[in-house]
Amino acid sequence: MGKNSLTVTDNRTGNTIELEITDGAIRAAELRQLKVNDDDFGLMSYDPAFSNTASTRSRITYIDGDKGILRYRGIPIEQLAEKSSYLETAYLLLNGELPNKDEFAKWSHEITHHTFLHENMKRLMESFRYDAHPMGMFVSTVAALSTFYPEAKNVTCPENRLLQIYRLVAKVPTIAAFTYRHSIGLPYHFPDNDLSYTGNFLAMMFRMAEADYVPNPVLAKALDVLFILHADHEQNCSANAMRSIGSSLVDPYSALAGAAAALYGPLHGGANEAVLKMLNEIGDKKNIPEFITRVKAGEVRLMGFGHRVYKNYDPRATIIKQTAEAVFEVTGKNPLLDIAIELERIALEDEYFVQRKLYPNVDFYSGIIYQAMGLPTAMFPVLFAIPRTIGWLSQWVELLEDPEQRIARPRQLYLGADERDYVPVEQR
Repeated sequence: MGKNSLTVTDNRTGNTIELEITDGAIRAAELRQLKVNDDDFGLMSYDPAFSNTASTRSRITYIDGDKGILRYRGIPIEQLAEKSSYLETAYLLLNGELPNKDEFAKWSHEITHHTFLHENMKRLMESFRYDAHPMGMFVSTVAALSTFYPEAKNVTCPENRLLQIYRLVAKVPTIAAFTYRHSIGLPYHFPDNDLSYTGNFLAMMFRMAEADYVPNPVLAKALDVLFILHADHEQNCSANAMRSIGSSLVDPYSALAGAAAALYGPLHGGANEAVLKMLNEIGDKKNIPEFITRVKAGEVRLMGFGHRVYKNYDPRATIIKQTAEAVFEVTGKNPLLDIAIELERIALEDEYFVQRKLYPNVDFYSGIIYQAMGLPTAMFPVLFAIPRTIGWLSQWVELLEDPEQRIARPRQLYLGADERDYVPVEQR
């Protein structure tokens, strides 16, 4: 058995250093021991998009992309989707353990009783254009919450942090529902604290003139499962944004608004909308072979397949596919489902995609479910942001409690001009 270290020889100078390997990694800063001369800053590693750089030690979410494994605090996502609720899973992500009966009762009570928004916040949302994108409204409103809770700036106080977490987890469904009602020109409905977390969200979105709106339990359960599946996903783009912004010790509302803005991008939270667009363009099962040919020729992209991390079947995709069947028994089958199932079957049997390890991911079926529930595509990233809020907050708390973390400040490799003199405009 060899030593748990890495020996590096700098061929520029012949110098050799030994780097300790801990948790499967070396400390990048130790590479700076390798210098050409005393004026040299030292060797750096170049890693665009952090494809092989660990910026933190985390105990929240584990992913094995090759084996298709996803676990929250060690518990397989399949078990949580089958047996847990979103609020219970949220407690697990934040605290590291599943709650006992009393802990869950307190957690649920605190979140339920922080769901309302200040009337000034409601008027702020009403001031957006009639056709404002729901996600733009969501990001702006979450950021504005920091002005309502100035004490949130005291991020070093655990009790104060927890209060802001209660508020955020409770209020994001209210904000999301208000953005939806705004987009279709209907008055906002306030929360009903007698309903479940997802049931209340459905009521705020779809309630019309009913005195007592009763959400469909199948749809509420489906939304609960979708929220569990989207609650956290390790160091993705938006989680990295939350940690990077949070490292400046800004309040969690401002940091979370930045994370939500990262999620807004089509390569992150907008991927399931791209799947629907693709399925609509295919139009019919008989057009799938021609579409596959175009994908192989590089003319179009196969959306909803492949993942930056997973090189196997995304475990969330299997669960969502099962959830879709339950939803369609209530809503009626989305006509795009048959195209999706056939496209999946053909792709999984085609050696071109198998060799490239392109398997369906979580976005392949989620958009179809949301559309069947009557939600427009503009709401998809907002629906992603609601459950991911607890993931962002869990990452934020872990960052603040990690003594090794400092304000984020990546290095660069400067390739610009060397020193040169300023030239007056008349001489240029």
